[in-house]
Amino acid sequence: MTINDYKIKLRQQLSYVDKVYWVLFGSLIIVAILALFSASSTLAFEKGSSTLGPIMEQMLFITVGVILAFVLQFLPSKLIRICSYAVLGLSVIFLLLTFTDLGVEINGAKRWLRIFGITFQPSELAKLSLVLVVADLLSRIKSAESQKKIFFIVLGITALVCGLILVGNLSTALLLGGIVFLLFFLARVHIKYWGTTILVAIALLVSGYFYVENQFVKPNRKVDGVMKRATVWVGRVDAMIEELKTPTDSVVLTDDNYQRTIAKMAIARGGLSPVGVLPGNSQGRNILPQAFSDYIFAIIIEESGIIGAVLLMLLYLAILFRSCLSSSKYADYSAMLMVMGLALMLTCQALVSMMVSVGIGPVTGQPLPMISRGGTSALITSIYFGIIMCVAREQNELHARQQSAMAASEEEVPEIHIE
Repeated sequence: MTINDYKIKLRQQLSYVDKVYWVLFGSLIIVAILALFSASSTLAFEKGSSTLGPIMEQMLFITVGVILAFVLQFLPSKLIRICSYAVLGLSVIFLLLTFTDLGVEINGAKRWLRIFGITFQPSELAKLSLVLVVADLLSRIKSAESQKKIFFIVLGITALVCGLILVGNLSTALLLGGIVFLLFFLARVHIKYWGTTILVAIALLVSGYFYVENQFVKPNRKVDGVMKRATVWVGRVDAMIEELKTPTDSVVLTDDNYQRTIAKMAIARGGLSPVGVLPGNSQGRNILPQAFSDYIFAIIIEESGIIGAVLLMLLYLAILFRSCLSSSKYADYSAMLMVMGLALMLTCQALVSMMVSVGIGPVTGQPLPMISRGGTSALITSIYFGIIMCVAREQNELHARQQSAMAASEEEVPEIHIE
């Protein structure tokens, strides 16, 4: 094959690229850069560097993420599905290693892993790989018997992965479990299977809450390990309930409600104008410890007002809408489940992060995809887009070939003259 042949082939492949996804991806990156310029002051102060330091560091991850997304979109989706099984196995090993001395505890949660000086969250890799594996397995359902068998296989794998994540990050485990059940629904798995499982899961969560509340939180008993994290989860729910009961004019700042209260103050300040206080004028960024990660949406509202908040929400919804629209036309059932699973993960995680920032729901620690600062999150989100665009490119190419074949067959039909 000559160089010209390669150029022609590359030009053909580029013609099948879904440009809408790239516009959405690029828009998120632009918002991320603008938001980090406003929200990184506390991080720069902690590190003793200029404001550009954390931003340039995050820009490096975003640049690598863009390259990954570009390369991934030209890989065969079949190869990605096969590799997802190996990545899931590797993720389980990494999650187990977080319980060893390699695990790193940050903000009271041991959910990070440090290998060769690199710190990352194995749960991010587990989320991605589990969604791909579940989508591939569910696409193999051909009969009622295979449906039952595959359901329990998927349920077992999900329970294992979510159980390992749950120890350090309950919200991520619940989010991932919820996405899997949405995939059950999309794959038309009978409700008697996943409906019963949801009821059992809710019963376990509710009973677990009351057990920890009455046995450890109310008696103020000191605990370690897993139970210590459980008391933190229950305490956050209790704090949210207590906050709803407390009049807004009598709130007292404490260590437990400091971030939520400051975030609400930032949102209230931005709500005075439809466009907020404008970029660069945030006050909350200087006193909100997690302004650059968990509560970055509060800073966005403060600086861009209700208009900026609505536009950002519409941006995430556009990703989901585009995925629904395009996947409904896919000939490959596995491709549809892959795209919808990844799009749902991105959108639901963004929704949870936004709800926490505005005070709806307990603190979870879920980052705003691509926008919150974090190398692992930025890279994995980019991979999400790369895989989605890979499937879109393949389906666009398949559709174009089908159209060409139909056009060719019509030309070959002989004309019939009736005398």
